[in-house]
Amino acid sequence: MATKCGKCGPGYSTPLEAMKGPREEIVYLPCIYRNTGIEAPDYLATVDVDPKSPQYCQVIHRLPMPNLKDELHHSGWNTCSSCYGDSTKSRTKLVLPCLISSRIYVVDVGAEPRAPKLHKVIEPKDIHAKCDLGYLHTSHCLPSGEVMISTLGDLNGNGKGGFVLLDGETFDVKGTWERPGGAAPLGYDFWYQPRHNVMVSSAWAAPKVLREGFNPADVEAGLYGSHLYVWDWQHHEIVQTLELQDGLIPLEVRFLHNPAAAQGFVGCALSSTIQRFFKNEGGTWSVEKVIQVPPKKVKGWMLPEMPGLITDILLSLDDRFLYFSNWLHGDLRQYDISDPQRPRLTGQLFLGGSIVKGGPVQVLEDQELKSQPEPLVVKGKRVPGGPQMIQLSLDGKRLYVTTSLYSAWDKQFYPDLIREGSVMLQIDVDTEKGGLKLNPTFLVDFGKEPLGPALAHELRYPGGDCSSDIWL
Repeated sequence: MATKCGKCGPGYSTPLEAMKGPREEIVYLPCIYRNTGIEAPDYLATVDVDPKSPQYCQVIHRLPMPNLKDELHHSGWNTCSSCYGDSTKSRTKLVLPCLISSRIYVVDVGAEPRAPKLHKVIEPKDIHAKCDLGYLHTSHCLPSGEVMISTLGDLNGNGKGGFVLLDGETFDVKGTWERPGGAAPLGYDFWYQPRHNVMVSSAWAAPKVLREGFNPADVEAGLYGSHLYVWDWQHHEIVQTLELQDGLIPLEVRFLHNPAAAQGFVGCALSSTIQRFFKNEGGTWSVEKVIQVPPKKVKGWMLPEMPGLITDILLSLDDRFLYFSNWLHGDLRQYDISDPQRPRLTGQLFLGGSIVKGGPVQVLEDQELKSQPEPLVVKGKRVPGGPQMIQLSLDGKRLYVTTSLYSAWDKQFYPDLIREGSVMLQIDVDTEKGGLKLNPTFLVDFGKEPLGPALAHELRYPGGDCSSDIWL
């Protein structure tokens, strides 16, 4: 699915070239059984999303991992558009770091894209021995040909925001990307922008804080992240720590795709804010709040106020639209960011959530809605959970959504997800005026999986997408 040319490597020459890429036909997504009561390994599902295919909207392949309770979470590639200039590279391996077991699975998707095979397993002991790191999260391919994976902690579950480096050919553990002793206090996601010699990383919490569920007392005790870390890309060290105002639990980091851009966004889950980070004239970095989702006063929930809980955010490849999900409130939003300092709401869609009519939660005071939204029913199934992971088609016209966040938090906030499994939905996007519309004919119901209801998470296209690829 890469651009065809004489001497090109993987991906596309520019983000705008990527928008001209072929329509997605299959997607890969990890499915989790940890915390569901089903004693089966997590697996990588391949889903057919080609409307012309007789298997449209079906799971066409399942690759089970060889261990139990890994908690597959996010995934990345052996190589991507950051190596576009290297014709010896090809995007054939999907890297699956495990959030809880700290294993890394490398999956061969090149030989048979519709039937991936396990290529290599990297055991936690190899990562602990060379890096003293664990609880793995984001995987990005580097221009050097290496693969870099962010971590949440050390092997004991204490906070430690470091980075594991893998050889991009052998997938052997090389060591840490950061200098010895130079890890951030907490970790989660990261994005790099070499033209500005910068990488920005975010902070969820120490693994032992979040592992078994969410405790509001941990917020009061200051155990959740509220900073961004700015790294010198060439020297592999933190040069600035940015304190976020109204920025509790900063998760997904998204620089603008334009490699010359010196700004980006991060979604702060608990505060339900979008913060813009940017480079100042003097070369330092700053951050400002540009979107605030107000909490709702409620009855029948664990707290008297319910945050939106912004969990995933995405930028379209032309840097025109920002999308995010409010996992608890249940809405998916689209903002025009033509002026990044003043995002403008252009689309909003409720896809389940905790405040639907007829549920246990009564909204007492709401700054945004006049009434509680209706439950979502697609193809006869009432959708449990709320919108969580999102992925945008290259041309920006289709948005895919899954509903699971992390098994321990799913179990706590949406017990229905554990019983019924998560779903995958598809939204049609108006890329001219803005706007979101549910495709009523699209549903992948992971509640009907052969071994029982599963929790499907992050989505990846074989040819790369707007959260996997970075341009130089």
